[in-house]
Amino acid sequence: MPAIRRLPPLRALEAFVRIVRLGSAKAAANELGLSPSALSRRVGALEEFIGKRLFTRQHQAMRLTDDGQAFYNSVSPRLDALAEAVEGHLEASNVLRLHLGVPALFGSNRLLPRLPELRRLHPRLHIDVDSGPHLESRLGDTLDAAIILAKEPDPALHSVRLDHNRVYAISSRALAAEMGATDRSAAPDIRKLSRQTFLIHTDLPDSFDAWKDAMGLAKLQPASIDHFDSGRLILEAAAQGLGIAIMHDDHFARAGDDRLARLYDVEVESPYSYWFVCRPRALDSRPVRIFHDWLVKAGL
Repeated sequence: MPAIRRLPPLRALEAFVRIVRLGSAKAAANELGLSPSALSRRVGALEEFIGKRLFTRQHQAMRLTDDGQAFYNSVSPRLDALAEAVEGHLEASNVLRLHLGVPALFGSNRLLPRLPELRRLHPRLHIDVDSGPHLESRLGDTLDAAIILAKEPDPALHSVRLDHNRVYAISSRALAAEMGATDRSAAPDIRKLSRQTFLIHTDLPDSFDAWKDAMGLAKLQPASIDHFDSGRLILEAAAQGLGIAIMHDDHFARAGDDRLARLYDVEVESPYSYWFVCRPRALDSRPVRIFHDWLVKAGL
């Protein structure tokens, strides 16, 4: 029987991979429940073992060296393969259950199309999806984890930002033509806009003000503001000519609805992003950890 080669501590390898994948030592320490000094000691032990410097350290930042990048490229897929191999030998009937809160539009447009990939990697993981309200407040109760649309999550939660967004004004093509806004470079007419109904998502209350400020329309007072708690319904209302929806660029692009048109060609940074959130202790749960790691790596 061949001798087993000497291997570095698995915890040190895990710390190294977490820092690279999460982009910061602070995030990795939080995920692993370590102090910054304890995390640094694990990385130092790994560097001593392989005899190469993996990171350059500048103040509190850690950046991969060329040797560190080459080591990550070699080790990371093998660690993933090891995790899959171990999981494949676990009792097949032992289902892993995750109770996940997801906004309906994110679920249908971004999550569900990618879940077959997760199922192939982790066939024992099954997800109960909840698209109800107040997802953040139900963590640790009826939900293990959630994806929320917010400015900033509760700082007491573990959170990972999933995207950055732009605010779009979206209407039916007929209304866009009536407004003279089929040419997105056209200047907005405040008199025409003031006669319109604006459709605002209840999860994006400040998006309208952000759009008005960027457009130089801070004094705009529309005929009405109608509120919706469903992204899918607000886009359908816009397509039916019921008003101008203030939504994210990602919502518009993924809808792929030829009935819709974007008004004006102005980049407006949204104050809101999608976040993965859970209580820190939930990361010790295998279903939460599997989903979290896949989500970060998949870049949904």
